[in-house]
Order: sequence, then structure tokens, then C-alpha cells
Amino acid sequence: MTYRMGIDAGSTTLKVVVLDDKENIIYSSYERHYSKILSKLLEEIKKIKLFLEDQPVQVAITGSAGYGIAKKTGIHFVQEVFATAYLVKEEALEVDTVIELGGEDAKIIFLTGGLEERMNSTCAGGTGAFIDQMASLMNVDTMTLDQLSLQHESLYPIASRCGVFAKSDIQPLLNQGASKADISASIFQAVVDQTIIGLAQGRKIQGKVMFLGGPLYFYEGLKKCFKETLNLTDEQAIFPTNSQLFVATGCAKFSQNTQGAYTLEVLAQKLIKDESSEKKVGRLKPLFQTPEDYKLFKIRHGQNEVKKVDIRTYEGEAYLGIDAGSTTTKMVLIGTQEEILFEFYASNQGNPVELIKAQLLEVYEACGERIQIVASGVTGYGEELIKNAFKLDFGIVETMAHFTAAHYFDPEVTFILDIGGQDIKCFKVSSGRIQSIMLNEACSSGCGSFIETFALQLGYDVKTFAQMALFAKNPVDLGSRCTVFMNSSVKEAQKEGATIEDVSAGLAISVVKNALYKVIRTNNVEELGDHIVVQGGTLLNDGILRSLEIELEKETIRPNIAGLMGAFGVALYAKENRAVCSSLLSYEKLIHFRHMSKMTRCKLCTNHCNLIINYFNDKEKYISGNRCERPMGTIQEKLPNLYAFKYEKLRQMNVTHGTRKETIGLPLVLNFYELLPFWSKFFEVLGFNVVLSTPSNKKLYRMGEYSIPSDTICYPAKLAHGHIESLFSQKVDAIFYPCMSYNLNEGISDNCFNCPIVAYYPEVLVANVEGLKTTALINPYVDLNYPKVLAKTLYKTLEKYFSDISYKELKGAVDQAYVAQAMYKEAVLAEGKRAIDYARTHHKRIVALLGRPYHIDPEINHGIDSLLNNLGAVVLSEDALYSTTYKPQVEVLNQWTYQARLYSATYESLKQADMDVIQLVSFGCGTDAITSDEVAQILATKDRLYTQLKIDETSNLGAAKIRIRSMFAKSLAEPKQEGTTHA
Repeated sequence: MTYRMGIDAGSTTLKVVVLDDKENIIYSSYERHYSKILSKLLEEIKKIKLFLEDQPVQVAITGSAGYGIAKKTGIHFVQEVFATAYLVKEEALEVDTVIELGGEDAKIIFLTGGLEERMNSTCAGGTGAFIDQMASLMNVDTMTLDQLSLQHESLYPIASRCGVFAKSDIQPLLNQGASKADISASIFQAVVDQTIIGLAQGRKIQGKVMFLGGPLYFYEGLKKCFKETLNLTDEQAIFPTNSQLFVATGCAKFSQNTQGAYTLEVLAQKLIKDESSEKKVGRLKPLFQTPEDYKLFKIRHGQNEVKKVDIRTYEGEAYLGIDAGSTTTKMVLIGTQEEILFEFYASNQGNPVELIKAQLLEVYEACGERIQIVASGVTGYGEELIKNAFKLDFGIVETMAHFTAAHYFDPEVTFILDIGGQDIKCFKVSSGRIQSIMLNEACSSGCGSFIETFALQLGYDVKTFAQMALFAKNPVDLGSRCTVFMNSSVKEAQKEGATIEDVSAGLAISVVKNALYKVIRTNNVEELGDHIVVQGGTLLNDGILRSLEIELEKETIRPNIAGLMGAFGVALYAKENRAVCSSLLSYEKLIHFRHMSKMTRCKLCTNHCNLIINYFNDKEKYISGNRCERPMGTIQEKLPNLYAFKYEKLRQMNVTHGTRKETIGLPLVLNFYELLPFWSKFFEVLGFNVVLSTPSNKKLYRMGEYSIPSDTICYPAKLAHGHIESLFSQKVDAIFYPCMSYNLNEGISDNCFNCPIVAYYPEVLVANVEGLKTTALINPYVDLNYPKVLAKTLYKTLEKYFSDISYKELKGAVDQAYVAQAMYKEAVLAEGKRAIDYARTHHKRIVALLGRPYHIDPEINHGIDSLLNNLGAVVLSEDALYSTTYKPQVEVLNQWTYQARLYSATYESLKQADMDVIQLVSFGCGTDAITSDEVAQILATKDRLYTQLKIDETSNLGAAKIRIRSMFAKSLAEPKQEGTTHA
């Protein structure tokens, strides 16, 4: 008898299936291999050998790690798609599409309409590894996360393309008290969205769908999300009994087509042969050449210390500082001489309120009657929640807290680098003022959680793993890449004989390179100055600090409380600004303190914000998640806001009094946010009724996500698909959306191009949106710079659909459309002038929120303009500020109209001493890689702070608020602006 074995060597797991001659499964296993694939496979062969002995076995191997093994051993390799399709055919299964999620890979296989596979390539978002990371963040195991998801009531938008984005969405929810059940279900929904948008890419998933892979075998909540999102019936959704072994089984069945068979002994010998000596991963110099070098390093860094005093021997006044961070909670109590009496640093375990309550009780008990806490403050992601819960005296933005602490250790500090659990903060400082603030936006590979992930993956705790780096002889060169790519490099290095010590040192060096070259993006380390203070828990890792000093070729200052600097800084602030009486909850009130939270959806306006209502002692409450003040029950002064002004004006431009029977649909997307006045008036004069697509929201987005062909396209473009779908539901006769290579020439740039997305997105919609096969999308190529040519082009196009329109009639409509566009522009400029005058009369901040026309959409900007209003600022847009009287001087080819306005508006802002600038940047926008640097350089000519907010389909107003408040409080000379405000 000849047996057949299928091996599926995946990125995180090893699956083995053995069939007898009747194709019965007589052995199967599904095990994590922790990067030790060959040793795990040899273990499996040893187990199989116990009952197969020396029987011949036909073998085939598949999986992301299978090809390398096949190449070195001669075992027949089968591509995963083929193994899956082969088993579907052999079993005569009626399946149209296969969705498979693995540890670090995901794929969709379309079986009908031609065999086609689509697989993730650059990111492990939306896979089993992503779910593992999110469960770890929530301090639960994956099966508990699955059970929680089945109890959810609401969903939150969470990014799944990368762990750092998801963490930045999830952590504020945890800190604000959101239900873990709701968050768990939202994680699974994010995985589903990533699969549909990132992999299907516009091809509709329909018919019978089979789900494979470990995550889709083990997690009932994930299965439920897929079924509901794809609207599948029980008959259409196929979950095989052993779906986690499906590919291995297909591989085993295919092995009957291979030549020859092995005994298990021969197979084992093939696997244990020496691997190729070819080295693919480079090596670097050791961090420390000798133990003596390390000793001198420790002595030098031991000089930057804050005195620590036994709280049991201290008497007098004390000052409390709390840093409620994204993943950790830090607390310090200092005395009158800034000595530390108490310190605490731990994971907040997803429940910072209860953790801080326990620590405050411990502090009070240690203080007794001898010590009086006379001032207190809090900073960090959870600042507002903790301040409201425990009645702390001050809440200050974390950038100022860290700056205050760094200034304490070195008053001449020129640069501050803070690396935390999942974020990097960098400040350039000059003359006691923060000149620029940089945060990691797109990658977590330089953060503490990155190191922690690898430590746990390799079976070590973080402290032990970090220590192993110090005397590694040949650190591996891993570059500065994201976790999924680093995973493959680590595995390759281990295959080549790299020790865990070498890997640990290589990762430490990678963290530093990521911080320097991806976040700071420095070309010259001299611009950082010679007084560099490093802080954050990650830089307590001596290997990372040593790597930094080697890369910079400079010595740095690391305080002995590097992980507590935020809490220490806010304690110093509280001491400096203490009031007569502290409002901090007393010991007696703290004992009886109770906290609960619930989630609800606000219905007071069209935003429909997901609100988290925190109750303290059943009486007081704190609401988070709101974009405006309405849920708070307070009426704020209505400040001028050009974003809201323009949006409200545009939303009123539908036409219901048309003289014709036809209705034209106009999608309010991309350049329609500028040119809607033109096109609305044009069709109105022609006698058409004009219907606008419904306002953007997540529901509208999901309506069109099936047809989005690219996950990397910007969110404004993705929304266009939903807007087209909304016009179908309004029963329009045709949709008008022209292609426009050029914008209106305003004389401020070398050319007047639209970016390719704005210019040609109608073509993408026609190619991907199913409904456009029955509802016409009229998309002529037009240029508004030439009125006569425009009229002829429009007449030639529209006569195909509406033959009774005369050229004279159309020419008149074009003329009136130009007038309407000019009037709209004049209204925007007039409102901008009014806004500036109002701000100065009423002593309000002025913020130029520079973006592009479509950034006024509340779903795109996530309410950042309203947030600025709530923080007491008047909001201008770029088109209310820029000048058309000159071409701005820039260092780049200035050929796009929207971008030219950014440059001009930035120059105009420099003429106003009381105006701050924020640039909105869309993820996926190629031109923003140029504009962001250019706007920053223009501001730098007058020593102005550059603040950038990146926006996409997920909302994180907490992080945006930190950025904005940092901009408002950028100097130690101006601390009172922060004070007790809720800014």
C-alpha cells in the first residue's frame, strides 16, 4: 500500500495530512511552527512513522514556506491555488469563490469565469497574525475575542491594513471605555473589509463561497461577519469540516500524480541535510565590542538621574502626575524638591480607569497623614477620561508634558526622541520652543510593540530578549521595514544560522533606522543638535539606545526615568501651576468610586457619532466619541468655519423645479466639491432636475466597496463608488461626471493639471460599478479653460442622450454656469474675510486648514474642522486664503492647481502673525509626498510650526486633538495656555 502525504508549510503554521489508498485521512495535524519549520516537520514525520513504519509515501508540499523546502529537498511543490482547485474538482464541489485566510497571508480564488487568484503581497493586515496582535492588545486570547464578538451591539471603524493603524483606532476606544464585545466584532469586520477591498479589488464575490484557513475554521464571529457582509445564505456560505486542512488535503490528493515515493526515513534524511550556505541576510558590527564598553555606557547613562526617596520617610506636600498612554499607564508622585516618592509603570490592560483607581488608593495609603497631594495632572491618550473620572487639577497635551520633562534634565535640549509602545514622537527644539513635531504615521516597526511582538513570537519575554542583543557577535541587517517583511527576513536569517542574539540586535538596529529615516526623515544628523534627550519605555532597552548612538555618532541623554517622562513632566507642571486647593478625589471618595460605560449612537445631527458614555458613581458622566458639543447638552459659540460654510452651501445645489422630465444625478465627490456650482447651474438652465448623491457616511461607503479596485487608492476616491450607488437608489435618468485633465487656470502654477485620480476617476467607475451597465454615466473629457470648445464638446456629448437640446440653449447654460462658479468663489472669499475679522474682534485663534476641495466632506475630514471650532479656533480653507496675484516660489515643479493653492495659502499665512497652519493629507495621495515637504519648508522660513494630519477611512480624533493642542502650546514660555482647559 502506498500512502499519500500533503504538507502545507504556511507563514505561521504547519499542516500535515496523510491519506490511505482509499483517500481516508488517517493522520492530520495543525501546529504553529514559530519559524522552526523544518524541526516541526521532522517532529510530525517522527509521529507518523510510529504507525506507517517503512511504508512508501508519495509526498507533495505547498504553502508560503513550502517552495524553499521543495527546492532544497526535491519534494514536489504544488502551488496553493492549484492544490485548492484540485480538491474542489476531485470532490465535485459546487464552489464559485474560495476565500482563505492564513497566518500572514490571505487570498481569494475565483473559480468561475476563469481561474484567478488574488493574494496579499505587501501587508499582513487582515490575516491571522493581525487577529493575534489585536487580541494581545485587548489582553485576551483569540478564542475569547471570538466569543466576545458574538455579543456585540455596535461596530466601530477599524483599519486592518496594518497593526499600528488598528491599534491607533482600538486604543482610544479601550481608554474611553468602549465595550470589548463591540471592539472584538469591529476587528473581525475590519478583516472582512480588508479582504473584500484589498483582495477582491472590484470583482464581485458572489455565488457559493467556500471559506478556508485557520481563522475561518476557529472563529465563529469572523464567519458571521463574512456571511452578513457578503449577504450569503447558509447554502451559499460553505465552511468545510476541516477547512484548516483543506489545502494540505488537496496537496495530499495531488501527490498521486508525482513520480516516486519515499519511506519516512528517506524523507527525514532529505530534510536534515545541511541547508545551502548561500547567505541572503547581511550582518552588522556588534553593538558592544567588549563588556568594558558596556560598563562605560552604563556609567555614562547613570549620571542622568532623578533622586528617589522612600515615601515612608517623606513628610510634606507632593505633586501627582499620570500619563494615561495608548497601551501603558505611568504614574509618579514627586516631592517639593522634584524627588520621586512613588512610581508606577504597567500595561493598562484595556481598563485604565480601574488600574488608576487601584494605584491611587495605594498612593493614598502610602501617604497617610504625613503627605498632602496638593496638585495633580494627567496627560496622554486617556487624558480627558481620567481627568473627568478622578477630578485631577490639570490636563496637558503629552507633547508639552514630555518637553517639560526633557527640559528639566537639559535646559539646552535641541532634540527629543520618545519611542513608546506603538508611537514615536520627535521634537526639534530651539530657544525653548518646539520648532517641529513628528510622529510615526504609517508604520509601527520602530516602536516597542514591534520588539514585543517578535520577542513573544520567538518565545521570550521582552526584557530577556532585549538583554540578548547586547553582545551579539553578528547582528543581522534587517533594514527598516514593516512587521510582515521583517518576519520573512528573521526567518531567512534563522535558516542561515543566525542566533536569537543576532536577531535581537538586528531588530534593535531596525527600530533606530525606522525612527531616523522614516519618521524624522533626516538627511543630516547635525540638524538634530548636540543636546539630544531620549525617553519612552522602548529606549530603556540598552541595545536600542546603543544602536541610536552608533547611527547618530553622538552621545545622548537618557534619564533613569525614561519610561516615566510624560508622568514626570505633568507632575512638574502641576507643581508649577498649583491652585489653592486641589480637586483630586479624596481617599474616602475613591474607595466608593464606581465606573461603568455604555455605547450609543447620537442622533442629534447627520454625523450619527458612536458615543461612549462613561458613568462615575451612577451620577456624573463623561461622553466621548462626539464631533460636536450637542451630546454634551452645552451650547457653544458658533465660530466661523469655512469647511462647514462651503459644505452646507454645496448641499443646497440640487434642482427640483426643472422644466424637463429627466433627472440628472451629480455625485458629490472629488472635484465636484469645487465645480458643483458650475454643473448644477448648467443643468438647471437646461431645464433638468438635479439630484445630488446622499451625504457621505460609512453606510454609503459599504454600498460601493465591492467595486473598489484598489486598496491603496485614497479614501475620497473610494467614497465615489458609494456615491454612484446612492444615485441609483434615487432613480436618476443619467449620471453626469466628466473627466478633466485640467482645472481652471488661476495663474498661480506652471500648469493647471488635476491629479490623475481627480482627472480620470469616472473611467474607473465605468469599468467597475455594475449599475452603470444600465444607468448611463455621461463622462466627456472637458476643459473649462476654453468656453467655446467646452460648449461644443458638451453639445456633441449630450445630443446623444437628449436630442432636443439646441446648441444656442446649451451655450447660454455654459455662460450662466461660469457666472455661478464665479459667484461661489466670491462668496467663499467674502466668508473668509469675515471669519478673520470675527476672530480678531473676538480674540479667537485662526487656523488655516489647508487641503483640497473634497476635504470639506465631514466623512473625509472626520470632523476635524468642528474639533478646531470646539477648541476655540476659527477655521479657514485654502481657497479662502490664497492669492491669485503671484506665483508662489517653490522648489518643485508646480503643475497642479490644488497643490498650488496650498503653497499660495501657506505664503499668505506667513503674513498673519496670529494664524496657524494645518495641512490635511489623504493616505494614498502621491502628490502629498511632495506638497507636505514643500509646505513645511515654506513655514520654516519664518520659524513657523508645521502640523500635518493624515486622514483616511478610519477616524482617530484623539490623535488629531493631540497634534492640534501641541500646535497651540508649542513653547514653555506659554504654559498657561494649556492649564485647566479641555483643549
